[in-house]
Amino acid sequence: MTLAAYACDPAQSRGRRIPEPVAPTRSDFQRDRDRIVHSTAFRRLVYKTQVFLNHEGDLFRTRLTHSLEVAQLGRSIARTLQLNEDLVEAIALAHDLGHTPFGHAGQDALNGCLKSHNPDSAGFEHNLQSLRVVDALEERYPTYNGLNLTFETREGILKHCSRRNARHIEGREPGGVARRFVSATSAGGEQQPSLEAQLANLADEIAYNAHDIDDGVRSGLLTLAQLEDVALFSQYRCETLRAHPALQGRRLLFETIRRMLSAQVYDVMAATQQALHNAAPADVQAVRQQPPLVCFSQEMALQSAALKRFLLQNLYRHPQVVQTTQAAQQVVRDLFEAYMSDPAQMPQAHIDRFDGIETPHAAGAKPERVVADYIAGMTDRFAAKEHERLKGRTVFPV
Repeated sequence: MTLAAYACDPAQSRGRRIPEPVAPTRSDFQRDRDRIVHSTAFRRLVYKTQVFLNHEGDLFRTRLTHSLEVAQLGRSIARTLQLNEDLVEAIALAHDLGHTPFGHAGQDALNGCLKSHNPDSAGFEHNLQSLRVVDALEERYPTYNGLNLTFETREGILKHCSRRNARHIEGREPGGVARRFVSATSAGGEQQPSLEAQLANLADEIAYNAHDIDDGVRSGLLTLAQLEDVALFSQYRCETLRAHPALQGRRLLFETIRRMLSAQVYDVMAATQQALHNAAPADVQAVRQQPPLVCFSQEMALQSAALKRFLLQNLYRHPQVVQTTQAAQQVVRDLFEAYMSDPAQMPQAHIDRFDGIETPHAAGAKPERVVADYIAGMTDRFAAKEHERLKGRTVFPV
């Protein structure tokens, strides 16, 4: 398909940190996608969870299924907007590679562990960890660490970053993927990433809002009656019942979510096309100087925000979820303490990464960061089994 002038063209990519010959049959963004799919971190996503932990059911979303849903939504929207579908897909598939076991509970616990161990620590950010995975932690190639992805894919992966961490990255990579977090536009606002990165970010939001409704109802923690109070859901439930008056149960839920997803997708297409028309960016660099251009309409943005508030109050803070979250955080804290006290409990390859013991193909780091990398790479069930091995007790059924 023909790309718009403001889309990322792989022929104009800012390239890889380590130059490589171009592939004969694939663009650079296609190669990025393929490297991500074949990575160890990507395979682990099948046993890393969203809201419900791995032992709680086979049909709940995992980080892997979520990433696939984000990629599907992103590609669908990118095609209409004449953006680069391959780049959107690569970013979508990689955006959660740095997530810890046990979802956000694990991330919060690991962040607390690092800051407790060293108050000056930068802590743990899952977006930064995703970049760390593709830049340093994957070990698949003979002459370098990481996957050596293009600038554009790496930029999209780093969708959020604290200013402190951004300055640290900028110091190592001047003008690189963190520059936008420390540099302002001519209008004084924060610089933006590519439209493809913006789209992957919004597709992430659309996907998790929809599938958390599905998983919440499947779990019994949410009811259709509760969801009647959410305008974005209730209007499409009413629309579904007008078309299929006898529909009920799972089919009613699925059709409502399908219509809700479609409405959001078409809304993003229309709102973004209008924003692009108004801003008229000439190229990718012009996009970076504008406010975010991939967007919902004002009405849809308000409805999406209301849905997120509903899920926060009724699902993420549900007593059953909170109880599981607290147990998961304790597992992560115990693992961190155990490995810091006795690093020999980790595989030798991780111990070899401690500063001062760096090998030619291993990325050296402070011991606490190596421990955090090891824990962050675990799946839910491996973390639970390791905890049982080290502490002699079972926290979750596995």
